[in-house]
Amino acid sequence: MLEITLVEVPAMNVLGTTKTGTYALIPELLMKVFTLIQKKKATIAGPPLFLCHETSPAAVMEANEKGTAVVEVAWPVNEPPVKGTKEIKAYVLPGGRMAHVVHKGPYETCEPTYLALFAWIKERGLTIGGPIREMYPNDPRVVPPEDIITDIYVPVR
Repeated sequence: MLEITLVEVPAMNVLGTTKTGTYALIPELLMKVFTLIQKKKATIAGPPLFLCHETSPAAVMEANEKGTAVVEVAWPVNEPPVKGTKEIKAYVLPGGRMAHVVHKGPYETCEPTYLALFAWIKERGLTIGGPIREMYPNDPRVVPPEDIITDIYVPVR
């Protein structure tokens, strides 16, 4: 049984980048940002994030199939924000009220968790108020697929 809750998420300083394409870009972009963090000797302040700008299952599938998905990834970093580059920017990711659920298992099996989360939001008369965030607290290169954790946050109004 999924536990879905409303939480207040604080704003955070991040280094991030955005590229248009398919969601297969996520690992590559996360590594680019991580490499810059190491080069700048910045301190990581939390797990990496993917921000999904498509906010319905149909929009996600269409954008991925057409290669038009807005793929934004970010790593939280401690203050003061480090200087970014032309491709990787330092910025503040806004906080706010969000519906939260934890998915356990391979990334490819997240769809039922998302559908349950979207139904929960709709049942409460809430609407999606911005990009959906996935936070990755463990490393898929280290843990078996069935133990991968994805924290999903949906900004709601």
